[in-house]
Amino acid sequence: MRVAGLIQDSIVDGPGFRFVVFTQGCEQRCEGCHNPATWDVSGGTEMTVDDLIEQMLSNPLTDGLTLSGGEPFLQAAECARLADAARLKGLNVWVYSGFTFEELISMSIVQPEVGEFMGLIDVLIDGAFILAQRSLSLKFRGSRNQRILDMKKSLETGEAVESELGARS
Repeated sequence: MRVAGLIQDSIVDGPGFRFVVFTQGCEQRCEGCHNPATWDVSGGTEMTVDDLIEQMLSNPLTDGLTLSGGEPFLQAAECARLADAARLKGLNVWVYSGFTFEELISMSIVQPEVGEFMGLIDVLIDGAFILAQRSLSLKFRGSRNQRILDMKKSLETGEAVESELGARS
């Protein structure tokens, strides 16, 4: 798996203490992106999913896993393995994606690993970062177009359902 970076005990990428994996590679290339070093799909460091799982589970204070980027869905199969391991240990899973929920549903039709990964996510922050809609007052997201979605409810209904954490500011 190509990884741009790791953070242990993040408190800004979801609730509680989070193990954050910044995946390497993103085709969105949003103007004003806070992580442009993650764009190059050949950049970053190659790590095994097993090594990431070991690091994630090494801290007993970890409340959850956050997958960010880059774009996690470019490595959906690997991210699904990591998310599955997190859930098996009782950790919640948050994912930041430049794709919208609706785009991911369409992608999952031809890429089953995308659908598998979606089914392992508790909260999805979806949508590309839009510099003109940037707000520093938003919790857990960078621009007003991005949604904080309850994935279980969204997948059950087939429509994007905002999480209670996603009340619009």
